[in-house]
Amino acid sequence: MGIFSKPHLHPGNRRDDMPEGLWDKCPDCGSMIHNLELQQNLHVCPHCGHHFLMDAHARIGMLADRGSFEETSADLVSTNPLGFHGYADKIAKLQEKTGLNDAVVTGRLTLGGHRAMIAVMDFRFFAGSMGSVVGEKITRAIELAVAEKRGLIIISASSGARMQEGMLSLMQMAKTCGALARLAEAKLPYISLFTHPTTGGVTAAFATLGDVNLAEPKCMIGFAGPRVIKETTHQNLPAGFQTAEFMLEHGLIDAIVPRSMQQERLAGLLGYMLSQ
Repeated sequence: MGIFSKPHLHPGNRRDDMPEGLWDKCPDCGSMIHNLELQQNLHVCPHCGHHFLMDAHARIGMLADRGSFEETSADLVSTNPLGFHGYADKIAKLQEKTGLNDAVVTGRLTLGGHRAMIAVMDFRFFAGSMGSVVGEKITRAIELAVAEKRGLIIISASSGARMQEGMLSLMQMAKTCGALARLAEAKLPYISLFTHPTTGGVTAAFATLGDVNLAEPKCMIGFAGPRVIKETTHQNLPAGFQTAEFMLEHGLIDAIVPRSMQQERLAGLLGYMLSQ
């Protein structure tokens, strides 16, 4: 082979000592992005602006004033109330994999100096589904906001109600909404932020009840899937009807806020609404 010839590359030529997990491929533009660059850019593609999924603690670290976050209700864990086959094992594996006890992290923080409670859903844990623990932790966070006169921020990312807990999961919709009614009676602000994806019972419950509803660009927002809706309504659906942009156009959300602007926007809203 000549010194200027290039060997053909084959999958089998991959070096055994090449470290894995260093690169991510953007699902929108196809660019390969190093993990470090992705983390430094708040898990947003630097080429096209695609917003990757972000875990709960990373989001809190992005938003909270330094050293201000104090987690609440961290010890709550799911049981298996219906005796659903394999559910307990699945929960245990997800707890080990993610380091979370369930699909939401709640706590106190200050954001731009403004006192708030926050609940951040994590899609890595059972696709962010809402079971008894998720509903209880969010409800307790709302009740603490009322007791301590704090604003409330809920960041949603969910596939909906958790079917393994049946009716107990669906009950969380009414419970969280009831708690939000008490927050409204106390004249304390609630800001809801939709992230990709937010669907099912979470969309039908607390996610859409914010005094201000925000969303990340191009995130999916909906209740049922497109196929189910089409079969139910027998109508052709408009393109992109479950995107944040469509929801903004039709009034479900108030603004689309890129991740790099969220801290400033949330701090500004809290400052204004808490002063009223």
